[in-house]
Amino acid sequence: MTKKLVKIWIWLYNDKIYKAVCCEEDGTLSIYDDQDTLLMKRTGLTPGQIRLFETTLITAGAKRVDGHQEPFTYL
Repeated sequence: MTKKLVKIWIWLYNDKIYKAVCCEEDGTLSIYDDQDTLLMKRTGLTPGQIRLFETTLITAGAKRVDGHQEPFTYL
């Protein structure tokens, strides 16, 4: 069994930390607030749509979290 490539993005908005979890293989995108409450989930997205969303996150100042580091090192 292969491990799926899941990308985690974080950003600060109105003094709160938000997190997006993207998986191109599944075509899923989930967004959580600072309390880990699910705010939005989308399924059935194409890899292109997920890459477009990630590009938008980068331009908005989001940082990609490495799986081996705490998110606080990015803020």
